Amino acid sequence: MKKIITIVLAGLVLCSCGVYKKYQSQNEAPDDLFGNGDSIAKAVSEASIAEISWREFFTDPLLQNLIDSALARNTDMLAAKSAVMQAQASLKAAKLAYLPSLSLNPQGGVSWSKFGSAGSGSGMSYSYNIPLQLDWNIGISGSVTVNKRKAQSVLAQAQAAKDATQANLIATVAQYYFQLLMLDKELQILVETDSLWTESLETERALWENGQAYSTAVNQMESSCMDVKTQIFDTRRSILSAENELCKLLRMTPQTIARTAWGDYKLPDRFSTGVPATLLENRPDIKLADQALAEAFYNTAAARAQFYPSFNLTGLLGWVGENGADPGALLMKIAASIMQPVFAQGKLIAQLKIAKLNQEDKLMEYIQAVIDAGNQVNEALADCQVAKDKDGLYKRQVEVLHDAYTGTHELMNAGKASYIEVLKAQESLLSAQLNEASNLYDGAQALIGLYIALGGATK
Repeated sequence: MKKIITIVLAGLVLCSCGVYKKYQSQNEAPDDLFGNGDSIAKAVSEASIAEISWREFFTDPLLQNLIDSALARNTDMLAAKSAVMQAQASLKAAKLAYLPSLSLNPQGGVSWSKFGSAGSGSGMSYSYNIPLQLDWNIGISGSVTVNKRKAQSVLAQAQAAKDATQANLIATVAQYYFQLLMLDKELQILVETDSLWTESLETERALWENGQAYSTAVNQMESSCMDVKTQIFDTRRSILSAENELCKLLRMTPQTIARTAWGDYKLPDRFSTGVPATLLENRPDIKLADQALAEAFYNTAAARAQFYPSFNLTGLLGWVGENGADPGALLMKIAASIMQPVFAQGKLIAQLKIAKLNQEDKLMEYIQAVIDAGNQVNEALADCQVAKDKDGLYKRQVEVLHDAYTGTHELMNAGKASYIEVLKAQESLLSAQLNEASNLYDGAQALIGLYIALGGATK
């Protein structure tokens, strides 16, 4: 007994050096994670858009309804929620492993015997056994604690994966929604342009009929009108395609998506990126990589724990008796066993080495995830800033070209400008109007990308 106690205590001392060590989450990032540009330095402020809930970020009620439907019905989102519930069940089982297991296994039997000689009799005997057995793995090697902590990291990974799925889903729904708004705006521009160009065509035809213009001018203008009409058909087809893609995300049959008009949407004057600490706290992929590293850490601890002894306590309590009349006797047993691995054909050493190598791989993946996150923030911020800088230029360009088109059209009516000048003016105006709408859409996409890159849309 003294030797057993000595071995147990020695095992506890040895295991406490490393097996019970708790994983420390990674929370550091390079100082220049977001780059060194002046625009980026100016954009860093006290608050981060990542701290804003998606309902505050996307204030359009119709868009909010679409996002709510997507979160409730999307297949990937439902699968992510199911994975979280499975991980929660596994964690509960890992916590219950601290408790002993109890099992009841009642047994009974009847035996009958008959003697062959004369005058011999026969006998019937009964026996029964009603034991309640207890098995308890004391876990001096820390295996139970390691398994519980590993289950916690698996749950954290499932939660981070769900958050990532939610953020990507919200971003995708918002991107399709803004795409529809942009296509609606382009369709409006094309329809208005078609009306104006048709008027110009009628004017040119009147001039030709009066001998003041050539038939080639009429043909050129009619060709331009046909080109606008084909763009209208293409834009309507693009709207239908975007609506169908959005319906698939919402697990709905194809239908028209209710939405507001583009309105007076403007890009924000300032873009806030937050600080590296905020990035690490909010991005689901960073959390996922960190918890994957934690799981690998506990796998290494579990492999190391296999080298230490395991201690089991077994108890038996019940009744045992024979022939029914006997009320039975109380049966009680208590046994303890300890097992120390000595030679396992190199399996334990190989498992530990593999676990360590896997932990190193997960560390590299975590570092790469942080670098990728910084790059993604840098790119999104640059896209936001460029879209903002171009916005004012496009607005001014549209104003100038609109005046140029109006003036050229008036000169053509007065016979002082050719149809070629009018064609160039109206085509330039249409191109500028479409570019302005496209740039606003690019800016909205970039702002959504920045919001997601900073870990937004997870709450």
